[in-house]
Order: sequence, then C-alpha cells, then structure tokens
Amino acid sequence: MTEFSQLGLSPTTLQAVVDTGYTTATPIQAQAIPVALAGRDVLGIAQTGTGKTAAFTLPLIERLSKGRARARMPRALVLAPTRELADQVAMSFEKYAKGTKLTWVLLIGGVSMGDQVAALNKGVDVLIATPGRLLDLFERGKMMLNGVELMVVDEADRMLDMGFIPDIERIFKLTPPKRQTLFFSATMPPEITRLTTQFLKDPTRIEASRPAMTAETITQYLVRIPSSDSKMKRAALRALIGRSDVRNGIVFCNRKSEVDVVAKSLKQHGFDAAPIHGDLDQSLRTKTLAAFRSGELKLLVASDVAARGLDIPDVSHVFNYDVSHHADDYVHRIGRTGRAGKTGQTFMIVTPADDRSLDKVLKLIKMAPEELVLDSADLGSGSSRRPEKTERAEPARERGGRSRRASAPEADADEVVETVAEAPAAAVEIAAVSETEARAPARRSRSRRGGRSATAQVEAPAEVSAAPAEPATDARPAPEARPAQEARPAQEAHLRQSDRRGSRAEPEAQRSNGRPFGESEIPAFLRRPVTLKA
Repeated sequence: MTEFSQLGLSPTTLQAVVDTGYTTATPIQAQAIPVALAGRDVLGIAQTGTGKTAAFTLPLIERLSKGRARARMPRALVLAPTRELADQVAMSFEKYAKGTKLTWVLLIGGVSMGDQVAALNKGVDVLIATPGRLLDLFERGKMMLNGVELMVVDEADRMLDMGFIPDIERIFKLTPPKRQTLFFSATMPPEITRLTTQFLKDPTRIEASRPAMTAETITQYLVRIPSSDSKMKRAALRALIGRSDVRNGIVFCNRKSEVDVVAKSLKQHGFDAAPIHGDLDQSLRTKTLAAFRSGELKLLVASDVAARGLDIPDVSHVFNYDVSHHADDYVHRIGRTGRAGKTGQTFMIVTPADDRSLDKVLKLIKMAPEELVLDSADLGSGSSRRPEKTERAEPARERGGRSRRASAPEADADEVVETVAEAPAAAVEIAAVSETEARAPARRSRSRRGGRSATAQVEAPAEVSAAPAEPATDARPAPEARPAQEARPAQEAHLRQSDRRGSRAEPEAQRSNGRPFGESEIPAFLRRPVTLKA
C-alpha cells in the first residue's frame, strides 16, 4: 500500500487530500501521480471506480501552482464526455485546490453562457469542459487555446461511444504541440489506440488492472424471465428491489424513453424513484443527482449518462433493467457500486431476446454471475395479455352525457403506463366513428324544403315524428309553386354543401318542382352563349 505522502506532493496539496479523508493511494494513483509530476505524458488504463480523477487532478494542481492565469488563455484543459462527469471533476478540483490561488471554470451546456464568458474574461487557470461547449465558445472568439500547458482527456472510450473523437482531434490540433497530456480510459479500443499514437509523445502506459475487469467487491446476479414483455420486466424489477436490502440503488435502461416509463411505474407502486437522462433539463438533472447523493432519493433510474465516471459514494445496489448493448457499458454500470473498497450487489434482468448481448458481456468479464430464480408470483401479471379494447359498436355516451367507460373498474398502475401511448390513437378512432354515425342519418333524412336540412327530425322522439304534421303557416309559396329560377339557387347551394361533406347525391331524392334533376336543370351560367373572337 502506498501513502499519498510518498508520492511527492506538496504539503498544501497533501493536507487537502488528508482533509477529504484519504491517506492511501489506489494503484492507478500510486503509479500515475509520480510520472505526471515529472512532466511526462501518461496513458492510464484502469477499471471504473479506482480513483482516476484524483490521479490527474493532484498532479495538475502541483504543476500549475507556479505562474498565473491570463485573460481568455487557460493554462490547463480537462475534457469530459458528459456534463455530470465534468461537474464531478470540478468538485474534485475545488476540494484539492482549496489551499492554492488557482482558478477554474466549468464549461458545459444547458446553463447560461454569460457567466462562463465573464469568468474567461477575468482569466482562469483550468478549463473543465465538454467538447461541444468548448468548441462553441472557441468559435465565438471567447477564448484561445494556444496557452494550454497541460491537457487531460478523461473517459476517452466514452468519448468514442458518444461520437466525440472528431472534436477531440480538432481540440488537440488547437493546443500547442509542446504540452503535457494525461489520457485516461477504462478500455482501449483500436480507435483510442490510434488517437494516443497520434497525439501523445512517448507516453508511460499505466495499466492498473485488466481492461473491462469487474471489481472483486461486487457480487453479481443474473435473473432470467421467460418473456420479453415489459410489464413482466417491471414486475421482476420490483420483486428484486423488494427482496433486497436496498439502501440506495441505480436502475439502468438502454433507452431514454424506457427510463421515463420505469421511473413512473416505480413511483406508482410506492418506490422513491426519479429519472435522469440526456433529454432532461440540466437544472433538473443536477437537482436529481444532488438528491441521490445526499440520500434524499433512494432509486435513480438512469440511461448510460450516469454509467461513466460518476463518483456517487456508497451505492449499495445496481439493477440492469436492460442488458447493455455494448459489453463495456456493463462494466461501467456495475462499477457505480463496490467503490473505494466497499461491497455492492448487482442484478441483471435477462429475457430470451437478450441472448446475444448477454454472450458478449459474459465473454468480456470472463465469469458467470450467479443465477437467481423468481417465483411466478414475483412476476405479477406481466405474462397475461393486454386488456382487450372496448368495442365501438355503440355510441360512447349514455343519457345525461356520462361516459360508459367511467363505470369500468380502475386499471392497474402498470396498465396505465402501458396504454398511455395508445390513448391518442384510440381517441382519434372513436371520434371518427362517432362523426360517421352522426352524418349517416343526416344524409338519409335531408329535406329539399327551402334547401334546408331536416337533421333535427332524426333526433326527435318517435312519437313526435309519427304525429300528423300541422299545416304550414309560412306565407311563402310551396316549393311546387315556385318558379324554377327561384328554386335553382337553393338547389345549387345544397349541392355545394353535399360536395363539401363528401356525400353522394341520390338520384331519386334529387327532385325539384316534381321533375327529376336532369338536363332541364342545367345551371344558367352553362347555358349562356359563348362568342368566340377571331
């Protein structure tokens, strides 16, 4: 075991480390810090949760302790793939640099750019940024990178997964060739190897553990369910949470939409859960993560935005609701627990559709997690068919305007989550049927009297429609006595109304003055003579 006091740190930095409660360095820290203090490039490879952040933060503080910042020209640059990871690096820098006069600024999206520009104008020693916001501010002329003395790339393999490699290459070319580079990653795919060969100068390769190796402090379980039905998966998840002594836990899903559905289902069943993923507002993501760190929130339902590099202390459980598509992501997910020598448990729900992804995970970690079997009662009603749709043969409303569906028993909370996406389509179908049923009797009962429709007669009670009609008291002449030119505008208006509604005119119903509608009723404008000019 190596003590921090043996690594060559200054008394000020060493005191800041002691104040955080750490005295013994991890393997990656013990090997990387002396090399970085000597000014050499470092290529660090270590599994997640082994203290890579301190491995580059501490030598960065030591190297920058001499000198001062200049406006818009930072002296050091730290790149992180996600906003949460960048914020975590900023918090580590704040803890370890509290005894120095070094300044720093966090450049991430989703927050005001004005405060960041103001800090750059004053001059900062360290930029901690995500690639997108950094390049955005650079293109606006808010900073210059030709004064960078030390550059750090954290979680490089995650940069690759998120498509940031072209941005990283561009940023490297914007910085001076004479710089020190610290490059850290949990895995080393070929693309990352090419990047390090191109931009690092004779780096010292430090491999604290086998790449993609899971920590021995983590107990892994595998739970197979017989169906890929999402309702059954949610029931299995609730059963696993209920039977485990969960102090706090993270539930990982592959898709952002699934994160929202699972979080909503857990809350409806009485669990203290909240979602976090890249589509949420940054202020909400920060608030949710802070609540989870402080213990106010018990379950965090997350996409892989929370899988890489986040230092959330003392997470007791990790639940893989979905088997990760990339095997490396499984290692990062379960690495949220069992950190800093503490123990943790992980559960992975596997369906028949996950066989291929599961094979990749098992091949990577080179071990077989212990399998657990859930009772049929634990799986709830997830294997049953969805509720049949209500027939639309009858109108949807009864007398008094009350909906017939209101008398049906309330649906289970999972059924509400399951069918919420179907509601708009069902509403459109019911509305279309109701409109069709309303138009049909109106077309059948349309009257030619005065060119007006008699739709109101269809809705009247039977005894009223069967009663003898009273003599008309209208002083206007009967339709038969009207001249053809007076009846013609009313007929034309009726035909235009029928065309707009998409209905076909019935030959036997199109009568005017006792004669069938035919050639004798050609509109006047068609019978006007046409004079052709030479």
